[in-house]
Amino acid sequence: MVILSLDDLRARAKKITLVVTDVDGTLTDAGVFYSAKGEELVRFSRRDGMGMELLAKAGIQSAMLSREDSGAARARAKHLGLEHVFTGVRDKLSFLPTIIEKTGAQPNAIAYIGDDVNDVDLMRAVALAGAPRDAADAARGAAHKITDAPGGHGAFRDFAEWILLLRGGS
Repeated sequence: MVILSLDDLRARAKKITLVVTDVDGTLTDAGVFYSAKGEELVRFSRRDGMGMELLAKAGIQSAMLSREDSGAARARAKHLGLEHVFTGVRDKLSFLPTIIEKTGAQPNAIAYIGDDVNDVDLMRAVALAGAPRDAADAARGAAHKITDAPGGHGAFRDFAEWILLLRGGS
């Protein structure tokens, strides 16, 4: 875990205008169910959706970023009313300029939560980084916050509430 002073964390949190989240392993538990017809089903936590709503009330956008070309992620984002959902992104760090272009948020105003090795470079490039409790060691090592909840069970909500608390909210 990356250790910063409380003052530095608070200063960074006050600049956040966008929280980007990985999908598989962060908004889900990284498991997938397949039907006999080959349809994929994943489970999302409603607590994470409320975390996005709390951020929105504080003027902070949420966005999804997934390596998978996930119809489930797009459907969940639509249900949550998210403007930005990026799927099929193989190199997340190289995609950062697109995130900046589409959202207007600069890296010093972006927080990101991810759970695996393909998230680490982006985690290191933004202002604040989080990882679910059950994330891979590499992601946990790049995080400023390791959530109490595992992926798919409120990890995003924990991260969102931590950012809001640092900003002086509840």
